[in-house]
Order: sequence, then structure tokens, then C-alpha cells
Amino acid sequence: MIGTIVNTATIVIGTIVGSLLHRGIKEKYKTTLYDALGLASLAIGLNATITNFPKSQYPVLFIVSIAVGGVVGTALDINGRFKRLVERKQSTHPSPSGRSGGVWSNSLADGLATAILLYCIGPLSMLGPVISALKGDNTFLYTNATLDFISSTIFAATYGLGMVLAAPVLFCWQGLFWLTARLSGTAVSDALMAELLIVGGLLITGSGLSLLNLKDCKTLNLLPSLLVPVLWFVVKSLWS
Repeated sequence: MIGTIVNTATIVIGTIVGSLLHRGIKEKYKTTLYDALGLASLAIGLNATITNFPKSQYPVLFIVSIAVGGVVGTALDINGRFKRLVERKQSTHPSPSGRSGGVWSNSLADGLATAILLYCIGPLSMLGPVISALKGDNTFLYTNATLDFISSTIFAATYGLGMVLAAPVLFCWQGLFWLTARLSGTAVSDALMAELLIVGGLLITGSGLSLLNLKDCKTLNLLPSLLVPVLWFVVKSLWS
């Protein structure tokens, strides 16, 4: 787990560094950072999806996953619940600029949603814990930690210290992959990983569209989509 601990720590440190910069950045530069993060999200998301399409054994599974997961997420109102939770926290702990609730809380919620997806959905973040558990090699996770340090600094410079909430989510996410691989080396197959990366790439792309104010995809409502490929492979293994 040392690789995951290091990765989590770099996000915390990067967030602290970025939040110190946050106080001195003018609004016009923050807008530029929003756009930069949005474009980066589009590039990373589309790359993950397109790269893994040829590896998919079930070409329509991602469509079913997005559709079913979106319906479930909308019914649970994950996006709305998350934003209301952030708004309550912001009302209790106002931002450095003195704002609380409203647009500021929505921006933080959108930033957290995007950051969590970028930190968690990617080959390094998903394969890293598996390789660490099976072979004791943390190279992938250390590389991911370096990238996440830079990303977390930019996110915090844009959205503030609240972005540190993404760190425990990453720890639990990578910890789940690490624990699963330790218990069963075959549970996280290459085929399942490809399907998760296709769906996850689409979620990151949706976050990019939201950051660029092109389309509010309510990406958090689509998070249950990541469970559909897992359930499919579980059912498939039971019948094989």
C-alpha cells in the first residue's frame, strides 16, 4: 500500500501548495485555469476511451453501462446530493474570498467531481495498485503521484483548499483495487480493466464539457455506470 499512500500524500501536499496560490490569483486567471482543466479533461477522457475501444470484448457494454448507470444515478440524485453537501460545508466554512454557497459551492462541487475522476480513472491509477499488490512494484503509482501532484496544485489554485477532499476518495479507490488483487489475482482482468477505462474516459470527457460550460452532463449521476461492467463480469464468471 506504500504506493497508494505516497499518491494520496502528493495530492494533499499539492492541494496545500495550490490553495496558497489560490488567494492571490485574479478571477481572469482562474477562468483561464477553468478552461485549461476542461480541455485537459477532454483530452484525457477521449484518449482513455478511444485507446481502449480495440481492447473491448463487448462493444456495446459501455452504452448499456452509461444508460443504466445514468438512470440509477439520476434516481439517486447523486449530483444534487453532492452539491448540497458541499454547499452546507461551504456555508459553515466560507472560502478565502469570503463567498459561501451559490456559485462558489457549485464550482467547488464541479471541481471535486472532475478531480476525483481524473485522479481515479486512468491506467496508472487503476493498474498501479494491482501491480503493487501482485508484484510489489510501485513504479506506476509513483509516476501517477507525480502527475497528481501537478494536477492537485492546479485544481487547488483554481478551487481552493476544499479540493483536498479528493485525496481520501483516491485512497479508498486504489485501496479497493489493491485489496481485490491481493485476495484474487484474477479478479481484475485486462478485459474488465478495458471496459472500466472506456466508461471512465467518457465520464472524464463529460466533466470536461461541464468545465468548459458547453454541457452540464451531471457526471456524478453517471458514476454507477462503473459498476455495470463489474456486475457483468461477475455474472459472466458465475455462468462460465
